[in-house]
Amino acid sequence: MNQNHLNHPSKLAALLEVLAVTLLTLVPSTTALAQSEPMTIDEIAPAPPEVGAGIPGTYFGPAPSEVQRELIGPYQLLKAGRVDQQANTVTLPLYQGRLQDGRSVWYVLTDTTDQRNTEALGLNFSAKLAYAEVGQAVRNAVLDREGMLVFENGAVDFSPVRSIEPGSPNAFPPEQAQPGSVGDRNYTPLVRIANANGHIYNAPIIAFDVSAEEISFPNGNPDYRLVHDKVVKIDPAAMTVTLNLTPGMSFARPVLYISFDSNDAVAATLEASTLAPGLSDVRIGGDDGAFSAVERLFVFANGPTGRNNPQRQGLNSAIVDGNGPINIFGGVPTIALDYSPLWDLNLGEWTTEAIDQGYRSRLLEEFQILRFVQQGWITGPNGAAYGSTGIIVNCPLVMRLL
Repeated sequence: MNQNHLNHPSKLAALLEVLAVTLLTLVPSTTALAQSEPMTIDEIAPAPPEVGAGIPGTYFGPAPSEVQRELIGPYQLLKAGRVDQQANTVTLPLYQGRLQDGRSVWYVLTDTTDQRNTEALGLNFSAKLAYAEVGQAVRNAVLDREGMLVFENGAVDFSPVRSIEPGSPNAFPPEQAQPGSVGDRNYTPLVRIANANGHIYNAPIIAFDVSAEEISFPNGNPDYRLVHDKVVKIDPAAMTVTLNLTPGMSFARPVLYISFDSNDAVAATLEASTLAPGLSDVRIGGDDGAFSAVERLFVFANGPTGRNNPQRQGLNSAIVDGNGPINIFGGVPTIALDYSPLWDLNLGEWTTEAIDQGYRSRLLEEFQILRFVQQGWITGPNGAAYGSTGIIVNCPLVMRLL
């Protein structure tokens, strides 16, 4: 959904109204949003097992996940990277490619349909990505003799300053929602390598049409006119990039993920992601049905707020309280078989009756949310039917904390 669509009524309208009204109370005019904001994970991090027990923590054995990855305990999913839980970052290999016209492409790899290569490279396996190859949702690339990917098309402009401006006199629709990076009409993070068995990779662009010297920020403080807003440090000499992580939940287990791209300008702005128009061709609403490329992401517009509120959740809280919205993911690796890094955003709004009855709280897993929807306590925006907003976000999973 592009910026022009914001002038028309849609399910997305209510979401943006909530966001814009909140922003209007915070800022009276266009506001540049800080890049690379770390989001704390303290409020979703598991408590130590010795709490309430009569023995010290040293008496407890290893986490069950160290014996079998599906069991409870911390488990790193995207093994290609080095996770720093204290800093809430991951450091990934940085790859260099080029477009057919010679312009440089700097990117990372997170997911693929090539199951053997996920094991070899430490990536996430996603069978669902095979069904994303519709319209402009997947770009083509070939490997050259030097092992460099040569992309058919897809450019990204990293020069914009990420900002949002509420409307006036009414906050909705926003006068402006400017992502910090904008792909051209051909850009999508998904790439099919034509001369490598046609496997599809999730390869988000981190920098474009720049030399290694221009984006060398190994000690941090990168120039966000040149690199993705999630970048904390980037070192082309070492071929690594450090990225900020965002906390969320999946089936009541805390997880960490990276937001790279969205097909919607407002979502891309709020997620510090790249606007990727090509993703709009991915079919939504299929969830776990045949030939679906997506998995569902559950987001709340009007959850509880208050930075120190242990029940806080949702987009209002993310803006007002300055931390992550604690979104709820469907299937992730090791928990389910239906993982895709392409998340179909389902927006929930607590009803007035639910709020008055004191039922509004932090929800932690998909089927809990769906039961509240079934009972009528949560609806789509303005009482609409609950379901997809048409927004897709590219958020690869990095780690399970439990």
